Amino acid sequence: MTQPFTDQHMAVVARILRDAAMAEIRPRFRRLRADAVRFKSSPTDLVTDADEAAERRITAELRRFFPGCVVVGEESCAADPALLQSWSKSDLVFFVDPVDGTANFAAGVPLFGSMAAAVQGGEVIAAWIYDPMGDDTAMAIRGKGAWIETPCGQRSDLQVASPAPVSEMLASISWTYMAEPIRSRVAHRMTRFRGGMQFRCAAHEYRLVAGGGSHILVYHRLMPWDHLPGWLLHREAGGYSARFDGSEYRPEHVSGGLIVAPDRSSWDAVRTALLD
Repeated sequence: MTQPFTDQHMAVVARILRDAAMAEIRPRFRRLRADAVRFKSSPTDLVTDADEAAERRITAELRRFFPGCVVVGEESCAADPALLQSWSKSDLVFFVDPVDGTANFAAGVPLFGSMAAAVQGGEVIAAWIYDPMGDDTAMAIRGKGAWIETPCGQRSDLQVASPAPVSEMLASISWTYMAEPIRSRVAHRMTRFRGGMQFRCAAHEYRLVAGGGSHILVYHRLMPWDHLPGWLLHREAGGYSARFDGSEYRPEHVSGGLIVAPDRSSWDAVRTALLD
């Protein structure tokens, strides 16, 4: 496939995510056995039977509808890290996070989502963030805007919040993976914002900021399945983002931090308030 994504393509992927959630994720929510939750790299990095089953289903369906595509899933990369380095020569790549917010899911907290991003020619061209509990999908096509769509086709456009002074901004700042001295500096300065929130779920944090419910997101570790979908969603909703050094965020980046803001001036103000 070499043409831009159409509404039909968007609907196909949205349906794939929804079907996987209804078959593999929702039935397991608050019904996980003890042996269905496992550690990956640490006690805060979890995987469940739902993550693995949903990713297998999503991968198979994407390959069926988009022959020749490459699917890079979070759980497949956990099993074989080399997959994260092998996608760049492929024409069409889907990055998939079957259950973003696994810690919430495993704890019975209804804040988790299923995410996918399509990358073609090294550029993010389409994005989906499905909310299994709310049963709707936030979507974006590069250059064509961002919106939330229900299964029956009802749409509402997404628009980021208006710029505001740092002291009036609501921010979600994830400092978990930051190294010193940035970690302490950022934690100390979070009180410069009007308020903070952290959902432990990038899917819902990106949906919130793309819809104008918050101003700022700050992340340090940049795994593509966690950030490519939300990055495009936010950009197409009118926002601006860049890595900590001001460079453009790209699909191949897994570090360097990311500040997501309503516009460039807001990004500059946040960068100064937190890091300078």
